[in-house]
Amino acid sequence: MFTYTYPEFHKGRILKTRMLEDLRDFPRQFWELYYRDYADGIVSGAEVEVHAERLSVSPGILLHERRLYMMTEPAEIAYKATGQETVLKLRFTELETGHDLSLGQTSLALEDAASGSGSHEMELARFKLKEGARLRKDYQSFADLATEYNTLQVLQVPYAAPGASTLPPAVLQDYAQRLMRTGTPDPHDVMFGMLCMNEGVIARSVILHYIASRLGQEYRDYPSLQIHRYLDRILTNARGGQGHKGQAHGGMQRMLVE
Repeated sequence: MFTYTYPEFHKGRILKTRMLEDLRDFPRQFWELYYRDYADGIVSGAEVEVHAERLSVSPGILLHERRLYMMTEPAEIAYKATGQETVLKLRFTELETGHDLSLGQTSLALEDAASGSGSHEMELARFKLKEGARLRKDYQSFADLATEYNTLQVLQVPYAAPGASTLPPAVLQDYAQRLMRTGTPDPHDVMFGMLCMNEGVIARSVILHYIASRLGQEYRDYPSLQIHRYLDRILTNARGGQGHKGQAHGGMQRMLVE
């Protein structure tokens, strides 16, 4: 059954091995139980910033194969223009288990997107930079998040969430801010927009249900790029004054014939 255990340290008492084991095990067991139903991805931080000739990754926490990896200092990697789609990824080493500790490490790598990703890798960003161009992250619109050239793209970066990895919170917050500014009266839009602005990470299934309800489609799973395209379509409709399933604000209209 459920238990609560925490060692009590008092002056003059003998320090027992069990007390130290409780201090060691409680944090690990707590987080393993908390994230047991979560899919792999970023938990917090690990945001990529663009600088001249280098990319930096902020400190953060990742979930990989039910283990939490932490980075407390920023990391950097140099990049250059190749004209090819390039993926910034983390590579996870095999877990090393010794007498004193188990150690899992990561390294940053830039690789051609055509090479694919393995089970021991996690995408942090991607881009396609032309020779002589500047890599940017200052998005001018929601659609701009998917611009092919010279733009840092984060749409396919996995974030840890229940059941399946989900889209970055920054993407959904950007969408919600733009959506709410349209003044849409559609209850699906208002509810989803408030959820995105208030909750941070949104489960993938919630996003998919919103798309299905808003566009009048059957519920299906889609790749992150397709999800972005559907969200952009909804946002465009909202700007154009269209309500639920493309109907005009105010719902159905009546015609009176004398």
